[in-house]
Amino acid sequence: MQVKINGKAEEVQAATVLDLLKAKNIDPHMVAVELNSTMLERDHLATTSVTEGDQVEFLFYMGGGQ
Repeated sequence: MQVKINGKAEEVQAATVLDLLKAKNIDPHMVAVELNSTMLERDHLATTSVTEGDQVEFLFYMGGGQ
């Protein structure tokens, strides 16, 4: 199925958001996930389905600054 990840169309085979994170080698503890303009709670990643045409945004935590 095709979804948009951070604005880029990609073909994925993931059934859930957690599956998608694993397929992209992203640690679920190091990212916040927005699905179709809704922020997801971390404990819902394994139960939230990904469907054709979804828009997913991965927001990565970054350190630094003063």
